[in-house]
This record gives sequence, C-alpha cells and structure tokens, in this order.
Amino acid sequence: MRTAALPRWLVSGAPRPAAPKLYCFAHGGGSAAEYLRWARDLPGAEFHAVQLPGRGSRLAEPVFTSMDTLVEGVLTHVPLGTAPYALFGHSLGSLIAYEVTRALRTAGRPLPAQLVVSGYPAPHLPRVSQELHTLPDAELIEAVSRTHGGIPEEVLASAELRELAATALRGDYQVLETYSWRAGEPLSLPITVFGGRGDQVTAEQLQAWQELTTGEVTVRQFPGGHFYLREQPAPVLRSLAGALRAVRTQERSAPC
Repeated sequence: MRTAALPRWLVSGAPRPAAPKLYCFAHGGGSAAEYLRWARDLPGAEFHAVQLPGRGSRLAEPVFTSMDTLVEGVLTHVPLGTAPYALFGHSLGSLIAYEVTRALRTAGRPLPAQLVVSGYPAPHLPRVSQELHTLPDAELIEAVSRTHGGIPEEVLASAELRELAATALRGDYQVLETYSWRAGEPLSLPITVFGGRGDQVTAEQLQAWQELTTGEVTVRQFPGGHFYLREQPAPVLRSLAGALRAVRTQERSAPC
C-alpha cells in the first residue's frame, strides 16, 4: 500500500509546483546530503533526494540488505508518480532507480518521464562476482576507496567515522553483490546515461543501457573518474538541466 512520504525518507529543496520533480538516489554508502546543493543549482526542478536508512538523519535505523526490500521500501514511503517527474541515480543509485522504475511499471503506477543513470554499467551485463560486504570494516573501506575513491579524508582519518561509514557501505554492497538482474520487457521511456571518462565503467557498458528501453538513450561522458560529478559539477548539472527540460517538453506535448 502506498503512503505519504515520511519526512525521514526525503531531503527536499524549495517547492516549485511548475517544475518537474527530480528524485535522486546516492551511490553505495552515500546519503541524500550528496545532492543538497543541487536544490539551489537546478532551478528548473523541484528537488528531492531519497534518504535510505543507516546514514545521515537515519543513522540509527537498520540498513537494507537486499534490492527487493529496498525497492519495496521506496515504493511504500516515497510518493513517486505525481507527474511530471524524473529519477536520477549515481553508481548503486542508478541500479536502484532502474529497479524502482521497473517495480512502478509492475504495480501499474505512473512512470518517470526520464531516467538518468550515472557511473553504472547496464545491469543486464555480466558482472565479476565479489563479496566485499563480507570483509571486516577496515578492509571494506580500503577496498571501496581503492576501487572508486569518494570516501572523504576526514572519514578515513577517524576510527569512529570509519565505523559509521562501514555500516552503510556494508549494507549497500550486500544489496549490490546479491543482486541478480531479471529479464523482462524493456522499459519504454528515455534514459540519459552519464559517466566519467576516467572511470572503470566503459563507454560500451554505458551504451548498453540502450538494450533496456525502447525509448531514446543519450550517453554523455565527462572528464574525471567515478566521482566525476563532484570534480566538475557545472557541465554535469547543465546536462541534467537539459534532460529535465525534455521532461517539461514531454509534458506539454502529451495528449489531453
């Protein structure tokens, strides 16, 4: 059953009733705070970042450890479906946004007008099996930092902050590493795909998102690594604003 969003599930910007809504999902171990500045820098959208348990203001709550329960939580507590809206996710957040969209379709609920994914291979592609979520805290943080970076220096330097960060990371990597893509009908909406030119995710892996939708797929790569969107945010936000303008165009052209 769908309910109104509980305040802890969303970190939101100023209401903009005339603008499309943008719901953001953070990377593995990340929190809604990652995107707070976007509420100011994207005036063409009403901004909402989804705050999953185990981080930020929800630090004391148990983390999700499977994609199915995570998606169920989002569909139950986040009021998606008020048109027009778009979903954005980076890294693990891309996979979450994709699976949320598929679950919305299964439930017969209104879909986003645009799906924007970032820094993640198309999920139907073969993956290297890993079990980082089984590592001790220090080894988990070291492995994630070595592979993707993105963990702030102040976290790495503090035993207390490392312990807190490891909890969210472990749950998110369990979600990721136990995930299995299920074949189904492709989506029928446009997908915008972002990536960093220096990331381990290749252009071919980004382009493969085309196989998951009958809609138009636009791929953009930016200078930088896995967290390119932190390194040079301005061109990323310009491209995201363009995708959101397309959402408004779709709304105007929709039949009455």
